[in-house]
Order: sequence, then structure tokens, then C-alpha cells
Amino acid sequence: MYCNIFALGFLLSSFAFAAPSSSSISKRTASGLPLSTKGRDIIDANGEVFHFMSTNWPGHQEIMIPEGLQHSSIKDIVAWFPKFGLNSVRLTFAIEMIDDIYSNNPNQTLEKSVINALGQTNGTRVLGQILKKNPQFNKNTTRLQVWDAVGRELSKQGVIIHLDNHVSKAFWCCGDDDGNGWFGEKYFDVEKWKRGLAFFTKHAKNNWPTFSSVGLRNELRGAKVSEPVDWYTWYVHMTSAADAVHKAAPDALLFFSGLSYDTYIDPIPLGKALNGTSGTPTAGKTARFVPSNFSWENKIVLEIHKYDFEATQDNCTTFKSKWYQKGFQAVNPNDPATQYTFPMVISEWGFIQNGTYWNQTTYASCLIEMVKEYQVSWQHWELSGSFYLQTRPNRTPETIQGLEEAWGLLNYNWNGIRSPITLDNSLYKMIDALK
Repeated sequence: MYCNIFALGFLLSSFAFAAPSSSSISKRTASGLPLSTKGRDIIDANGEVFHFMSTNWPGHQEIMIPEGLQHSSIKDIVAWFPKFGLNSVRLTFAIEMIDDIYSNNPNQTLEKSVINALGQTNGTRVLGQILKKNPQFNKNTTRLQVWDAVGRELSKQGVIIHLDNHVSKAFWCCGDDDGNGWFGEKYFDVEKWKRGLAFFTKHAKNNWPTFSSVGLRNELRGAKVSEPVDWYTWYVHMTSAADAVHKAAPDALLFFSGLSYDTYIDPIPLGKALNGTSGTPTAGKTARFVPSNFSWENKIVLEIHKYDFEATQDNCTTFKSKWYQKGFQAVNPNDPATQYTFPMVISEWGFIQNGTYWNQTTYASCLIEMVKEYQVSWQHWELSGSFYLQTRPNRTPETIQGLEEAWGLLNYNWNGIRSPITLDNSLYKMIDALK
């Protein structure tokens, strides 16, 4: 169901580049939605184990629609997912988009969104390109209508949809003290965040047939002006957000990210006390994340990120051992330290698609080994060949229009593969690791 026959047929049709081996195809698609969890596994409606094999398609930046529509039609962009052998997408969004819906902000139209972000001259040009590639839209089409077109096409082509709340204020993610990183920070209004999560997940549930899950918040991180940065604060707000989402979309999986840019989440599977911070309003407070305490017990998924900023040369035994301690205890019920088992998803991993980096460190090969050994889902960063605009606070230059994304699977114009040799030695091997 959910167009799986179409997606499988598309995958098996001829391409000019190598595709994953046929032995991996049986795990590409869920037999049916909704998804739920059972111990360390995500299972589909027929009780079969399902693994997310995704790439990210950003939609959280200034224009607040998915990237690339000035270069390609939605239909053609979505078609890349089955071509690559991917079964799902991580769609990132900003809470600001939902806030504008609630306030009836006139800037929600496609025309105003693009021109406000890019300026009159460049905005008018890019708007024309978007409308030429996607003639179903006009200048008065709203952002939400664009998202609905994306959600419907993904569903039509059998791609499972995972929504990720990347930011509150719509711009590039992420940086220290950028206002988006922690509860109560400049742009991170907790109540609007929960409202936005509930609105968008309910909307997706009602309108996109292959919607499956939501990431509650991307890359939580410390900030100078915010609520206390501790696990107790995390517990209070993340469980409250999960309650709101579960009420709005009871079938949706709930992805919980960890601390420090989502690089560790081990206190949750280890059942540790989640303590407050002395000298702050959370002093002396504590909690424990006990799955059976929640109505969404069978919807909990943990997520973690891993990049190669240290240009690692660790052998894979060392690499896997270090990373395991950050939260992969969740998928190992035989570890005496593991108190609770949960599915784990590597919701961001990736590197420059230049044809050589994949073999310059041990990162790519060790990721593949980690996935093969622990059989965990993953969501690659990212599809985009370029961006409409990228605003990067405290960087030079701070604002770049039409920025090329060297990490993207696609080229600048979104009409071809950036680096086939990189795909052969990373993405396709990650797919084969989940046979």
C-alpha cells in the first residue's frame, strides 16, 4: 500500500548510475502505516521491522518552503527518492511559519515570502523561476499550500514523511546563541513551539497519506539567555511537547533528540536521574524518563547526530565504541546498563560530496559498520544542491543568496547527482547495511 508498487517499479527501472543491490529493496518500504515501536525496533502496521533510510529536504529557512523549487518541479524532486533507493524523507520546518498562520500574517503568500527574503529584484526573479517550474502555483499561493503539494507528491510516490522541527525563527541552523537553541531563548517561545508542533502534525496527519512521525526539536544546545540547560528542563518540555503532538496525531512516532547539538542522549536508555542545576530555578528538581508513564509509550524513538568535524582517523572498533556510549545502549537489551530499550535513528550524518572526502577519514566506513552492526535507521544530510538564501548569524558573510550546498546529493541546479563515486561508497552502502 501507499504507492509501494510504484516506488519499487521506479527503483528497478534503468538509471545511469549504480543503485542499491536488489537484496536491500525488501526493507525499503513499510507494509503499512501507522508505525509504532516494539523494544528496540520500529515496526509497521503488519508487525514488520521498518528502517528509515532518508535524506533531509530542508524547508526551515527564510522563505519557509522546501528548497529547490526554482530549479525543479516538486514531482521531479520527489522522484529522486526512489531513484536513490530511499524510502523516506526528513522534512525540516520552522515554527515561525505556523505562528504566521495563527496571526494571519499577510507575508504568507509565495510572492511576499520570496521577495521579503531575497529583495525585490532577486525575489521577483526567483519567484518567476518557481512558478515556471511549478505552474500549479501562483503568486498568491500560501506557504502551507506549497507544503501540501509537497506532502501529496511524496505520498503519491510512496515516500514516508518525517517532519522535523528544526528551528523556531526561520534561518540556517545551527549556532551557539543564535536564539533558536534552548527553551526560552530569544526565538524559542515554548508555548508557540508546542502549538506549532501540534498544528503541523495534525495538518500532516489529515492531508498527507504517508506522514509517519515528527522530530520534536532539532539540535538542542546551550545558550546564555534561556532556561537552565539541564536534563530536568529537557524532560519537562520535551514530554509536554510529546503530549501535545500525541493528542493532535496519535499515530505519529515521536523523535526525541539529546543535548549538545543532539550528540548524546544516553541518560534516557540508561534510566539516569534527570537533574536540575544548582543556583537556578531547577535546583533540587529531578525526574526519570520512564516509558510506561506515558500514553505514547509505543511511539518513542531516540535520535542522534554524528558529523566528522574532527576528521577522525580512529579505527572502526574505536569509533563505534566511543559513539556507542552516547546513546546506542538503547538498541542493546543485552547491555547490563540499559534500563529501557528504544529505536535509535541517526537523523543527521553526512559530509562534502566532492568525490574524495569519503575515503580521507574513517568516518564513512565506520558509519556503515555502525549501522550494519546495530541495525539502526538513518537520515542523511542532505538532498539540496543549493539554497534560496542562507542567513548565518555571527558568520561572514552573514547572508548568502543562491548558496551552493557542497554536501547535497544533487548538483546546484537540482537536475543531476553531485558525486556518483561518493554515493557508491556511502549512501548506497548505508542502504545495503540494512538488509
